[in-house]
Amino acid sequence: MEGLHHHQYYHRQHHQQQHQQQAMNVNVDGDRLPQWSIQETKEFLMIRAELDPNFMETKRNKQLWEFISTRLKEKGYNRSAEQCKCKWKNLVTRYKGCEMVEEEAKRQQQFPFYNDLQAIFSARKQTTLKKLCSDKEEDKGRYRGKEKGKKGVSISGSTSESINDGNDIKEILKCFMRQQMEMEIQWREALEVRENERRLKEMEWRRTMEALENERVMMDIRWREKEEQRRIREEARSERIDALVTTLLNKLTRDDHMK
Repeated sequence: MEGLHHHQYYHRQHHQQQHQQQAMNVNVDGDRLPQWSIQETKEFLMIRAELDPNFMETKRNKQLWEFISTRLKEKGYNRSAEQCKCKWKNLVTRYKGCEMVEEEAKRQQQFPFYNDLQAIFSARKQTTLKKLCSDKEEDKGRYRGKEKGKKGVSISGSTSESINDGNDIKEILKCFMRQQMEMEIQWREALEVRENERRLKEMEWRRTMEALENERVMMDIRWREKEEQRRIREEARSERIDALVTTLLNKLTRDDHMK
């Protein structure tokens, strides 16, 4: 009976230790230890790059992250869909931070996956541009189809169509540049927010340091005042002792003369 109780106690302790270990294995990014290795991150980015067009077409991407999680498990990496989503956000944040570095070599040194993220976003820009061009071509095709059904196309009509083609290309480029400017504005706004947070923290740190310095100065002043008071008391005590000794000596001298 005693052995049975001992076995149950050991089983409960072992279960509690496993539960605590699982709780400790979750870090602030939602990733479970062990941390993402370089090879695992490379595999993750390759899968994410393949699905990037799908992510651009839909906002409900839960199934896409679950698919990425399944692909990683097939490769031997046990990551949940939420962990994959958090990992992607962290990588994008680090990528945006490295864009401030001018030298390409330093970017790669600070963030080893910079080129992988850059390839994904570059492909995304190309896809967006091609889609815009394709939409414009379809519009022009429909327009030309209507024009072919008409009779008596004049030279002025051909010239007008050429002008429209040039205007369409300009419109595509304007749209692309407008998107680039919007992305640049969003990035700069995020950078400004981070810079303001850094300044606020620095100001708070400076105020704390100034308060500590003022406190130290006040403690030093109080210590000097106490030392000065102690010195004054010592001098007064010495003067009283000297006066007492002088009085005693004078008294002894008078006594000697009277004898």
